[in-house]
Amino acid sequence: MKTLVEKLIESQKYAMSIRPQIGGFPVLAEVLRQAGVRLNRWSLPSCQSVYIMNEGAVVQQGTPLITGTYEIAKFSREVLIKAIRTDQEGNSTFLEFLKSIWDAGVIGYDADFDRRKVTYYGVNGESYIEEYPAVTVQK
Repeated sequence: MKTLVEKLIESQKYAMSIRPQIGGFPVLAEVLRQAGVRLNRWSLPSCQSVYIMNEGAVVQQGTPLITGTYEIAKFSREVLIKAIRTDQEGNSTFLEFLKSIWDAGVIGYDADFDRRKVTYYGVNGESYIEEYPAVTVQK
């Protein structure tokens, strides 16, 4: 039997191997959903990602976007939406996307794979919800 970590990493690798460059997030999300991931919670700027799965939870610690002490940008819905659209069009890497949403005042986001929506959060309780389309992925 695979551990939760193995299951998550294998699913991520598979998703990245079939993910189209343009509009690829729904494919990644569906592969993870099929693997039992219900929610993915990102914390910025630390780049900590928690995966809440049917059988438990896994944390992945990425390389932080910043080190030291910084002022948090004011939440900007317009800058956030621009960063999301740039990513959806395949015109940014994931790291560039994270930096762009951090610059928009986002301190974290939740990707709800059951409801197909991502909620982005600002430090003062601001939020923006983005829904994404259902896709069919064959395993």
